[in-house]
Amino acid sequence: MEKMKKYRKIILRGSLLGIMMINATSCTKNLLAPTIITNISDKSAFDTPERILAQVNGLYSSIKNGNFYGGRLIIYNELRADEFIMNKPNIVTGQQTWSQSVNSGTSEVNGLWSAGYATINSVNTFLAGLDLNKSKVSSTLYDNYTAEAKFLRALCYFAMVQTYAQPYAKDNGASPGLPLRLIPEYSSANNQLARSTVAQIYAQVLSDLNAAETGLPASYSSASLNSTRASKNTAIALKTRVYLVMNNYASVITEAAKIVSGTTSFSAPTGVTNKMETNVTTVFGGSYVGPEAVLSLPFTPTETPGTQNQLAYYFNISPGNGEFYLNTAGTISDPVYSAASTDARKGLVFTNTGQKWLSKYKVASTYSDYVPVIRYPEVLLNYAEALARAGDAISMAKAKLLLAAVRNRSDATYVFPVVSTATQSALIATILQEKKIEFLGEGFRVPDLQRLLQTLPAKTAPTGIAPAVAPTENRYIWPIPANETSINALCIPNPS
Repeated sequence: MEKMKKYRKIILRGSLLGIMMINATSCTKNLLAPTIITNISDKSAFDTPERILAQVNGLYSSIKNGNFYGGRLIIYNELRADEFIMNKPNIVTGQQTWSQSVNSGTSEVNGLWSAGYATINSVNTFLAGLDLNKSKVSSTLYDNYTAEAKFLRALCYFAMVQTYAQPYAKDNGASPGLPLRLIPEYSSANNQLARSTVAQIYAQVLSDLNAAETGLPASYSSASLNSTRASKNTAIALKTRVYLVMNNYASVITEAAKIVSGTTSFSAPTGVTNKMETNVTTVFGGSYVGPEAVLSLPFTPTETPGTQNQLAYYFNISPGNGEFYLNTAGTISDPVYSAASTDARKGLVFTNTGQKWLSKYKVASTYSDYVPVIRYPEVLLNYAEALARAGDAISMAKAKLLLAAVRNRSDATYVFPVVSTATQSALIATILQEKKIEFLGEGFRVPDLQRLLQTLPAKTAPTGIAPAVAPTENRYIWPIPANETSINALCIPNPS
């Protein structure tokens, strides 16, 4: 444990450069087939276009850390909500997160923070090095790589500000946010950094995403790269999520309109031809690089220790370790999952040992399920919700079409009851429920509760009880990790 604490401090102090250069993952043709480059000194890391591309791929590898977007960010956002019931009490596998009892010293609180800032520092280090070596690549590639790095930094800060700071909606971002680190850290010299406000963090996220949209390519040379590296559509799609969290519905509409066209079936009119798969089970049946995947993180059976996603290990039992089963009082109580339903999504839930389990993630022993970061139906539902909140007749009508497109992809004959879409409030509630169904187990539940300032629901298991957590309670957000406050006196803790 002491060794781990020391390692986290090293990460926070920014000594990532050597690690990144030595272990940079190269993929001149395809991110899915990485080749490890070894023995590259810091001085020569930017010597060739191939080595620079290796570092770009290394940034994606960094965000794939198992403590972060590689799996546990998704897991923790599910465990804190009401969709899963603890089956095997174990501090190592999220017992304190599920029971709402984490503190500043809890391993997941410190691990996620450290992994997030490790990627941020990798990005900052890369951007500084690339700027000094821009002559080594074409201007197009320079813009591309810079934009990819900024996109990943935005993704990191967005995830972390939602976890460790008050929701933007609470006070329009006036609460303490995160230390905003935008330059590479090679030592402990700049440890002392106060927290910027939530609004300032969101401003940086949007600044990075706007820059990313400008610099990213419209598409890459293959379906696999289109789904595993950020393109213009990826940056735009993430902006719809960010603006939704900020309750800036007009901007959600503006951004979504860039990549959504059609009247009954919808697709992106430019760049990567993003659209929904014909069958949702295809997405989780091995077709990880289809048009629905706006961004997925690829995993292989030979991933290095610390990057395995373990999603199947937590949420599946056959295969998997069956750590958490589905709550019968949660989303699976919806008629979509009833015996009479013809909705394809009910096939992603199965019964074993008398409990319901999620089978979106199927590879437990090698942890090589891809991690879905952004799927196209999210953009459609973000768009629908923003239109519904606009409230005028034209917007409401389009919102219903977008909602129906997501539902009818999985159940072609389904027609929403009139009462469920007749009024603005009813339509919004129906869209929110559809999102719960579509993205069950993908890490959206807690962020959606928090952006709407709703209570984290109570839940009861034979193995323990988790109390409800109101937005006014300190534990509504996670504490600032002890590993950060112990070396950064200016980073004030969250109230405990």
